[in-house]
Amino acid sequence: MPQRKSQTAGPSTGTNSSANSAPASILRVGPAGWSYPDWAGYVYPLRRPKGFHEATYLAEFFDTIEINTSFYQPLRPDHAAQWIDRVAAANRLGAVLLQFPFSFHRTAETVAYLSAVIKRFADYPLVVEVRHASWDSPETLELLHTSGVSFCNIDQPIIGRSLGPAAQATSAVGYVRLHGRRYDTWFSDDARIPAHERYNYLYSAEELAPWVARVLKVTERARETFVVANNHFQGKSVVNALQLINSLTGSKVKVPEPLRRQYPQLEAIADTPPAEPMLFPLGSGSKDVMK
Repeated sequence: MPQRKSQTAGPSTGTNSSANSAPASILRVGPAGWSYPDWAGYVYPLRRPKGFHEATYLAEFFDTIEINTSFYQPLRPDHAAQWIDRVAAANRLGAVLLQFPFSFHRTAETVAYLSAVIKRFADYPLVVEVRHASWDSPETLELLHTSGVSFCNIDQPIIGRSLGPAAQATSAVGYVRLHGRRYDTWFSDDARIPAHERYNYLYSAEELAPWVARVLKVTERARETFVVANNHFQGKSVVNALQLINSLTGSKVKVPEPLRRQYPQLEAIADTPPAEPMLFPLGSGSKDVMK
């Protein structure tokens, strides 16, 4: 459930080339969620000032945040109201994500179920995320298009019949989600492996480059496009979201101080020098381990 920070995006890009064409599409990039204990000292300062709130802090760097707590339990109205108050002009819902697991294969029964869910929530801008390759069909795209629903383009470990990368736009809302590529833990049921290891992955610049091209393709067909990084462990989603903004806009970005200390490679795209001298020379000392 992505939430817009404001009506106009900071890191936005227009992809329409004709001066007489429709207004340029709006592009918003941000992380999935904000409440992670492991973000302390990575994304958030270890010592937090009075009144500190994670969503308000992230709004300094991003113009959209995906509210993923609703995946686990219904939102409390008072909590949602507080979040809106804490983020400037955030009284506009970007879209509602209908997320289905790999086990949700395309059959006559599941198509009927999906159609019913779409009708039930037709008052909202909807995005459908499916993960099994059986949904990679013209019929799926036609169902979403005729229903005015967006297709969620995802990056995930390609294991068996996992849905592969795409650049589809079936409604006025474009959507991209990057989950990381932890092949060793994606489908693991080993109780000894912490749950966060599934999202412990940092994309390289080479891995992000094809997604930059796909995002631009989506923006050519959508009025507003959301790009969400879900590889959240130790702030890796924030790192990659900032790198995507830089690549998509060609502009340097504001970087959280704790994050730039953990990931010195961000200095190359930061719009200001570090507040304090770096402990390690540029390009060394990162605690990140590529997976």
